[in-house]
Amino acid sequence: MEYYGAIEAGGTKFVCSVAADPDHYFSEIRFPTTTPQETLAKAVLFFKEQQQKYNLSAIGVSCFGPIDLDKRSPTYGYITTTPKAGWEFTEVTGLLERELGLPVGFDTDVNGAALAEYKWGNPTKVDSLVYYTIGTGVGAGVVIHGQPVHGLVHPEGGHILVRQDKEIDPYSGFCSYHGNCLEGLCCGPSIKERFGVPAQDLPSDHPFWEILAGYIAQACVTQICQISPEKIVLGGGVMEQKQLFPMIHKKVLLMLNNYVKHPMILEHIDQYITPPVLGNRSGACGAIALAQLLQA
Repeated sequence: MEYYGAIEAGGTKFVCSVAADPDHYFSEIRFPTTTPQETLAKAVLFFKEQQQKYNLSAIGVSCFGPIDLDKRSPTYGYITTTPKAGWEFTEVTGLLERELGLPVGFDTDVNGAALAEYKWGNPTKVDSLVYYTIGTGVGAGVVIHGQPVHGLVHPEGGHILVRQDKEIDPYSGFCSYHGNCLEGLCCGPSIKERFGVPAQDLPSDHPFWEILAGYIAQACVTQICQISPEKIVLGGGVMEQKQLFPMIHKKVLLMLNNYVKHPMILEHIDQYITPPVLGNRSGACGAIALAQLLQA
């Protein structure tokens, strides 16, 4: 059995674990994300202790961002222009490699989640997948042929611009960079700022859910027309409102207006745009998947 170190590096907390796959976890620790020095030191200490018990093959890190994934860049493996105070241009990959003597697979938290769904939440064996997380923030991960997609940087699908009807939703947006981008209109904090209560406390029959479904449907249509993925997965805390899925399905069909004629969309859209099979474990499993990718 191969053992891997996994770090789910979130802006609020770090989860470090030793696992072989999603069904075989051996050790785990959770701690708040404080300063880079303190937080990364705790992660290093945990894995040094685990190396006394397990022969770890690699470390996988699914990380909040933005991050630098260009291996030609002097800041490869760094968290870069993050709004998380004190974490701007923090080295992650190099530090872990030096301290632990192990290869490190590093990617965004949502690319990691997308890879985990591709590996372990993919019963129909699709070859391309887009994963949106809609929660405290909004992000998109893309996996094609078993590889997370990178380009100039990594996908930033949470910051695409969507059409907003200011008469029914006059909110200016939560995003500090773009105001009313997808994240600015759909993230959990934007819902709380509008209504004074978190998303989970908004009644399931509140008219805002239809508005929100419209924004998310626009994002799905953009991905369908641009990437043409074989599956779209919608996760994150906001998407725990399961009444959103049929609304999104209906709106995607209306927006596409029969332009993309494929049975998965026209006849089986409930199997095409779905919640994550791994549920709220997609992020943690993503770190394992990133470590395993180094061994492929």
